[in-house]
Amino acid sequence: MSEDRQSAPAGSFQTAKEAVDWLVRYIPLAGIKPGLERMEKLMELLDYPHRRLKFIHVAGTNGKGSVCAYLSEVIRQCGYDVGTFTSPYIESYNERIRINGQNISDEDLLQVINKIKPVVDQVAAEYGQPSMFEISTVAAIEYFARMAYPDFVVWETGLGGRLDSTNIVTPLVSVITNIGYDHMDYLGETLEQIAAEKAGIIKSGVPVVSAVKQPEVVDVIERKAKEKNSKLYLLGREFRYDTVSSKEDEQTFHFRGLFRDIPDVKISLNGLHQIENASVTLMTIEVLRQYYAFIVDDEDLYLAMKRTQWAGRLEMISAKPRILIDGAHNPEGAESLAKTLKETYSFKNLHFVMGMLDNKNHSGYFRHILPIVDTLILTEPDWHKKASAESLAGLARAMLQEHGRSDVEVIVEPDWRAALERAKGLAEEDDLTVVSGTLYLIGDVRSWIKHKSDSEKGW
Repeated sequence: MSEDRQSAPAGSFQTAKEAVDWLVRYIPLAGIKPGLERMEKLMELLDYPHRRLKFIHVAGTNGKGSVCAYLSEVIRQCGYDVGTFTSPYIESYNERIRINGQNISDEDLLQVINKIKPVVDQVAAEYGQPSMFEISTVAAIEYFARMAYPDFVVWETGLGGRLDSTNIVTPLVSVITNIGYDHMDYLGETLEQIAAEKAGIIKSGVPVVSAVKQPEVVDVIERKAKEKNSKLYLLGREFRYDTVSSKEDEQTFHFRGLFRDIPDVKISLNGLHQIENASVTLMTIEVLRQYYAFIVDDEDLYLAMKRTQWAGRLEMISAKPRILIDGAHNPEGAESLAKTLKETYSFKNLHFVMGMLDNKNHSGYFRHILPIVDTLILTEPDWHKKASAESLAGLARAMLQEHGRSDVEVIVEPDWRAALERAKGLAEEDDLTVVSGTLYLIGDVRSWIKHKSDSEKGW
């Protein structure tokens, strides 16, 4: 055991569950706390562990998780050790912190939480209680820097960028996938305001890769990159893609980049938006190759892109009946989901089970989903900020009436398990059931269906 990896002090947590229970209690108690003052003090007290690591910082409204998944798989396949920090988790808290695709072990999680807890308590006394996400960020940094030692860390923002706790780092490259209307209660009401917050991850002299499209958003990103003397690689300008084919579980595209072209790239993730995410990934890898002598064998690159999976995103978790889960939770995500359902999947009737948090743009979401559903079942996640199923149903019915739609059945079932049973009862052989909305719901549904006992299987 290295001297960095010391035993936990007496009186600390005895199990990983105790440690996680302590940590997640600050979700409602401390809430979301933008700002870097607490993070800066935490890093100082821990002797700046983040300075030991090489980060790839990923922000954006949608696609962050998929880009992180692609990047992590490519880096690992190319022979490097890679740490990954993402949020939220689908089934287990340990998913937030991974090394080479494997979740942090309970043993290591317990050890790192026990080490940082006294420091967190010290900062809380002077600066106010750090949030759950801030503590998680510190835990990830401490684990990667002093226990796991990855060559690279794929580092996903939580919310925004400028004041996000992950923004304590200076990365090798910054990535901004796209900008849309989400978290407007924290990031601003206009795309320009949201973009300015996301652009806060751009650091002096650090290259930026982005797929933002709206002219007003491009202007914001370009201004920030120029201000920071950072080279911007923009989709449609420095790199682009040509779609070759798209079918369920296999898409092929040509990547056209500033440094080179990469033809006939195959991916297994569904939805045309995943080709965009994959292209952003390839441009990021190319930047690492050009700037930092990252060694890429094309055989490894192709294999990693094809092999990448991302739980909870257009994932078919049941064959009979067909149940597809997807974590689309904002208007832009709903637009991509609706487009993919129409273009990639075949079905006679579409039964849509949906549960959301209360701070989302529900009408914007419905605008894309309602035109394609036959049955809408509104439910609720097991989460303290859940949106009422009844209120969602009222909004959906009003929007359907406004557009003269009387053919969509709207069902209210707050218990998500009962909602799934209702969907099961409705599903015929050629139908498709989709469960979507907040990842808190998606995670519970995925865990419940995939881990049912053998005696319960078959639905």
